[in-house]
Amino acid sequence: MFYRVSEGRTECLLCPHNCKLAENKTGICGVRMNRGGKIELLTYGIISGYGLDPVEKKPLYHFHPGMNILSIGSYGCNMRCDFCQNYNISQNVPPFSSKRIEPEEILRQSIDAYKNIGVAFTYNEPIIWYEYVKDVAVKIKEAGQKTVMVTNGFVTPRALDEYLKFIDAFNVDLKAFNEKFYKELSGAKLGPVINSIEKIAKAGRHLEITTLIIPGWNDNPKEMESEAKWIASVLGRDIPLHLSRYFPMYKRKDPATPPEVLLQLYDIASQHLDFVYIGNAVYLTGQNTYCPKCGALITKREGYNIKHTGLTGNKCSVCGREIYQHFTSASTSYSPN
Repeated sequence: MFYRVSEGRTECLLCPHNCKLAENKTGICGVRMNRGGKIELLTYGIISGYGLDPVEKKPLYHFHPGMNILSIGSYGCNMRCDFCQNYNISQNVPPFSSKRIEPEEILRQSIDAYKNIGVAFTYNEPIIWYEYVKDVAVKIKEAGQKTVMVTNGFVTPRALDEYLKFIDAFNVDLKAFNEKFYKELSGAKLGPVINSIEKIAKAGRHLEITTLIIPGWNDNPKEMESEAKWIASVLGRDIPLHLSRYFPMYKRKDPATPPEVLLQLYDIASQHLDFVYIGNAVYLTGQNTYCPKCGALITKREGYNIKHTGLTGNKCSVCGREIYQHFTSASTSYSPN
């Protein structure tokens, strides 16, 4: 799927780069190759990372908080972020071995895993892994479990329409709210990401957004106010926004985000959004969930250890305001058939 022959080359239609590939050549992502005029996924079933994570680690704070999710990833990415936190698997595509994990094995592992709600496609960019993501996700959903995608959102509308058929929840990495950042640091464009976020929200899928704050590039208070206002007005005040602390990585050696900058942006975003969190900085405030109506403490977080202190069902114990639309009691473990 997602290709056409154009000007004697095979054009990939999965992401907005629309790479035109000669025979036996791959696109920007490094994993989708033109073979005989068709696009072949080189990484089908090839896993780089595999583990049972707290769902909060994705980060998803409002999608079955307190539960686990089986997380898998592969290699390659359709962006070229010079600050990539997972560059060893996203920017370096190794020779592929013949060892592959079939979707049936992922399903078995998911069903057997402790307190597990399903499978998350994460670590590298899952958009470029379409064929395998689909085959796994369909089986997971048929078994009554959930599917999650942690993505940069740089995908064509047609491809996203297909993903929306079998993905329940998304965390989209909105890298910045300015075009210069995307062009110079990521080799992509902001517009398609904005369109993807809007489409996900309109489709009714669970959505959370993460912005990694890099000093001098996307830490301007006015830009954060614009981002938060846009989320509130277009998507809704209750969309969780995660502001994550940057540390020097890959090609970018700038100093880590100062804590005071994160706190300032947190305060700005909180004026417009009900649920703002600070990530990658465990000693700062901004991990707990409070009721936006009465201010009661709902969920206390210390790292990935969480305790629901103010919930009755999925609602605030004090005023009855719904907090978590997607909720499983953290004291109830999943029992496989």
